[in-house]
Amino acid sequence: MKDHDSGGLPGKFRHPQFTAGGETRASVRFCDPQTLWFNTGTLCNIACANCYIESSPGNDRLVYMTEAEVESYLDQIAARGWAVREIGFTGGEPFLNPAMIGMARAALVRGFEVLILTNAMGPMMRPGMRAGLAGLQRDFGDRLTLRVSVDHWSQENHDAERGRGAFEVTLRGMRWLRDTGIRMAVAGRTIWGESEAAERAGYAALFAREGFAIDTTDQGQCVLFPEMDETAGVPEITTACWGILGKSPGDVMCASSRMVVKRRGAARPAVLACTLLAYDPGFELGETLDEAEGEVFLNHPHCAKFCVLGGASCSA
Repeated sequence: MKDHDSGGLPGKFRHPQFTAGGETRASVRFCDPQTLWFNTGTLCNIACANCYIESSPGNDRLVYMTEAEVESYLDQIAARGWAVREIGFTGGEPFLNPAMIGMARAALVRGFEVLILTNAMGPMMRPGMRAGLAGLQRDFGDRLTLRVSVDHWSQENHDAERGRGAFEVTLRGMRWLRDTGIRMAVAGRTIWGESEAAERAGYAALFAREGFAIDTTDQGQCVLFPEMDETAGVPEITTACWGILGKSPGDVMCASSRMVVKRRGAARPAVLACTLLAYDPGFELGETLDEAEGEVFLNHPHCAKFCVLGGASCSA
């Protein structure tokens, strides 16, 4: 297992079942399947300053998922009797994958809600993708949601993360989504030193100006993610922490979701415990949903900062 060595303390996040202090590490049982994620590939049209999965125009460590592979896992959901309500697609930039519309339609036809994470830039705005999205909206309405990455409500801070001009390009994509009637949500970051109330107020003013029907008081429509820094000093989560923090293992993302990826050179996709840990072999559970039903030990700084202490979730 990779030694994350968080906060300069040797041994932290090293043993899967015990902390550096010898206490029993907290674990989470997969008990309430709600969302199955597919990583469509790590290629992206831009390279953000702080991308948790290191997506870029040159990163193909996770290759394009195919429609047939997605269909296979949708079949497995039915076979396993999982009560999944939502299929999520993330990347990289999902609209670089030529199968994106087909994969989304395959899930929608089966009655799932579909959530696609996107930067709403050039790949989404290609004519074929726009025609496909318009068709999905026509056929399935609000069962399709695009969650657009808007790192901050100001052009200055957003462009600092994503490059000069990115803010306006994303807004152009969002205006097209608005005019096409496609349901939108946004994802931002809490790294600007603002209070949550101030940040949500900033987004609310932006959306009011643009006529975007996004409720910034709804945490599912306006998701604010804490920064995910593996080098930051964070505590390990022990079994005793649940009572101390007043939280339940069932509140953590890996109790209700899994992610399917396909690694470069792999014959078949694999199922991971978490959307945030695509490269850590300790969180790869197998190739099938059957294998993915086991418990997950919270053996990574992201488990502590993002999920348990931060209370964040990638799902809607």
